[in-house]
Amino acid sequence: MQTQDIYRFRKQRGVNLGSWFVLERWITDRPFRHAAPPAKSDLDVANGRDAASILNEHYASWITDLDFAWLASRGFTTVRIPIGYYHLCGVDASVIAGTDFAQFTEVFRGAWARLVAAIETAGRFGLGVLIDLHAAPGKQNDDAHSGTSHPAAFFTDRKHRVHTIHVLRTLVTHLKAHAPPLVNIIGIELLNEPHPSSDADLKTWFSAAIKDLAAVDPSLPIYLSDCWKTEQYAEYIKTTASQTHNLLALDHHLYRCFTSDDISTPASAHAHTLTDPNATTPRLFARIAETLDEVGAGLVIGEWSGALNPGSLTGSENETANYVAAQLQLFETHCAGHFFWTYKKQHGPDRGWSLRDAIEGGVYPSKLGLWPTTSVNGDQARRTHARNALSDKAYGMTLFFAPASLW
Repeated sequence: MQTQDIYRFRKQRGVNLGSWFVLERWITDRPFRHAAPPAKSDLDVANGRDAASILNEHYASWITDLDFAWLASRGFTTVRIPIGYYHLCGVDASVIAGTDFAQFTEVFRGAWARLVAAIETAGRFGLGVLIDLHAAPGKQNDDAHSGTSHPAAFFTDRKHRVHTIHVLRTLVTHLKAHAPPLVNIIGIELLNEPHPSSDADLKTWFSAAIKDLAAVDPSLPIYLSDCWKTEQYAEYIKTTASQTHNLLALDHHLYRCFTSDDISTPASAHAHTLTDPNATTPRLFARIAETLDEVGAGLVIGEWSGALNPGSLTGSENETANYVAAQLQLFETHCAGHFFWTYKKQHGPDRGWSLRDAIEGGVYPSKLGLWPTTSVNGDQARRTHARNALSDKAYGMTLFFAPASLW
């Protein structure tokens, strides 16, 4: 098996490098010190004073070689790097032409070289990289982490969807052409947390993007958000996988701290519903894993955390650690990978959202990959069967996630 295959097929035990390129003020407010009102997004920073110098200093200091070394030493295999389309303007200015960022080439010019250097550095420490388009032209959701403080227009104006495919093609083209090859890129996530006005529209756009990128690199794994409609998009992948040589992965984000039900549920109950094989989420994950296994695809948890609403916390000993352990057990059983949100925060400690604080505070394992994968409801046998059925096809062209028995 080639080095690139190892990066892509192994269990992806990862973390998000949040607020490195796409900024989030709750993670670090330092880059926002001269941002224009409302000072919530990358565009607000670009419209403020000294934006280029502030961003270049931030890119150089927020994540360093020491951070990659720290992650590798603790058993992590992968990082997910959220980026905005404007971070590519240093390699091709056409990505921001006609967009909200059109006048800010000089502000974001340095990001591309820093992103490539990040991929190379991760590779030196044996870490794979999933590149996530977190901020698309027009914004795919209403959150400030999608690039601007404006309302979302991705799904209301077709030109944004067309332009995003151009952005993705530019990204993949330049990554593929890099010398030496960036063999530790495990995939590209087309769009983070899209909020489509119509699932049919999003699926049509997904299909167009997959086809376009397959023409550039037919071996590149492509990750698709499930929009929290996991079964519906798993069926979409099942149908689409037969039409492309690219490996497809379904990205689900799991948080238990935002809804009214989350707030009223004790931490111990949250943990129980994730470990009881008869509970809703484990049963869902088992079904999705089986559906995706049939076509050589995989279920990945692109974002999760140890954060719980204060209403869920009772002060019992180890309740956050038990909640984290429950999630890891679920992911190790059914998923091809998982990525904690986020690696670190400027202010803390915050053992729910910051991986560094969680590990140092004893609520996240000090080293990953030390326990065996469990077998629930025949998962081990099912995945072994799926591996055998797909192996010939995989080595012909189509890639697949290695089953649990090989992790």
